[in-house]
Amino acid sequence: MPGGWASAPERGPAAVPAAAAGGNVRGRWGTAPAVPGASWLARHPAWPVTALLAGYPLWWALGVADYLPVVLAVPMAARMYAWHAHGYRRIRVPPGFTLWLLFLLCVLAGAAALALTAPGTIASPVSNRVISYTVRAGGYLGVTVLLIFVGNLTERELPRQRLAWLLGLVALYAIAGGVGGVLFANFHFTSPLAQLIPHRLQDSNLVLQAQLHPGLSQVQNVLGVAKGRPDAPFTFTNQWGNCLALLLPWLLVAWVLRGTRTERLVATAALVIVIVPVIYSLNRGLWIGLLAGSCYLGLRLAARGRLALLTLFAVIAIAAVVIVATPLQGIISQRLANGRSDASRASLSAAAAAAALSSPVIGYGDTRHQQGSVRSVSVGRSAACPNCGNVTIGGNGQLWMLLICDGFPGTALYLGFFGYGCWRYRRDTTPYGLAGVLVLLLTFVFMFAYNAIGAPLAFTMLAYALLWRNDQASRHPAWPPRMPGLESASRRALAAGART
Repeated sequence: MPGGWASAPERGPAAVPAAAAGGNVRGRWGTAPAVPGASWLARHPAWPVTALLAGYPLWWALGVADYLPVVLAVPMAARMYAWHAHGYRRIRVPPGFTLWLLFLLCVLAGAAALALTAPGTIASPVSNRVISYTVRAGGYLGVTVLLIFVGNLTERELPRQRLAWLLGLVALYAIAGGVGGVLFANFHFTSPLAQLIPHRLQDSNLVLQAQLHPGLSQVQNVLGVAKGRPDAPFTFTNQWGNCLALLLPWLLVAWVLRGTRTERLVATAALVIVIVPVIYSLNRGLWIGLLAGSCYLGLRLAARGRLALLTLFAVIAIAAVVIVATPLQGIISQRLANGRSDASRASLSAAAAAAALSSPVIGYGDTRHQQGSVRSVSVGRSAACPNCGNVTIGGNGQLWMLLICDGFPGTALYLGFFGYGCWRYRRDTTPYGLAGVLVLLLTFVFMFAYNAIGAPLAFTMLAYALLWRNDQASRHPAWPPRMPGLESASRRALAAGART
């Protein structure tokens, strides 16, 4: 396949005789090897990625969506170990991976500071910090395995078009959840998993409580009246906005540009409908991200041709007409004039910077709780006011969380990894390249307001993997490379198959 990845199926004693027999099954995205006697999982090594993305609403309803990359990292790591141990293929890592590996070492070093109390924070049980640290570190390791695993799959096992299509599918899930959040703001339910978690633990952890009792929106008083802000199928409204912005480029690429006629119609309608939940979310960070993404695509498309640029302008014009001709314009004006969280965010950002200065090398390993509130150190959380004060330092953006948890070196390495990815693939003008670099760039736009732990980081890593694979497809027609001695192993397997 010119310009594509290696079209050979997964090699090995079980796979080679089947391949020689010619038992392949042709599907929409390519030809998959059919191995007689092999399990379905063995014949479809990319199943963890498909399960993660296609089944996302189910994992959200069960309350495990943010933890699934960690769970699925086990079979993905086992598969890669089998590839290497049996000489099926050489495991490669993406460009810039050294930066990410050093960041993981910084995360590991932060465990030494878990028992310390940062300046201007309240004392809290170390056991709670250990649990939080373990969950976050596990998430980092899970998305690391996801990145390497997807990058080492062949085009036959997981075509780039299928991966982009699955990411676009999750975008449709987010759009549907956003519409549901606008129409049924008070709809909530209890996850089956909540029956297994002690109520004491659920009541003391707001994040866990939200995960185990999901709903279509967060009901908050932002404009003086309690209204629902869409968040399904994610945990919070901010996470919904973050993920939506990261996923929309793939909906454009895989469904609009390269989809079937039906897919183009569905995606186009969804892109118009999403304007309503985007505005009703009152999510200024999302608005800024979409504006920045439109400017980036406009500049890149302007260099490619007039037609592509006119198409983008047409989409923006339609969105502008919908906003101006409906009550949505008033909602935007009210939200921009009402910044109730600005003072709190500024205070938390300053506290995170102060914490990093007091422990600049390894940080404090985990977030801390601010002493008092933005108005006074004496105003804190109590039984009469459970939402007063003691807000989490590092919970108002990935940059601030990195500073307090991992210090300045960890922060620089984390941002350096994604910055290197943007620079490395800046010349990729294919649809995959434009969308992937945009997703990486949004990391720097959202780091001031959104935390990227969980789903947002997983989607960003998948974008990095897609960029990596797209680059390899243009450079090396056979990827991933086979291990030395594989041909002799294949011949022995064929001989064994002939004897049996």
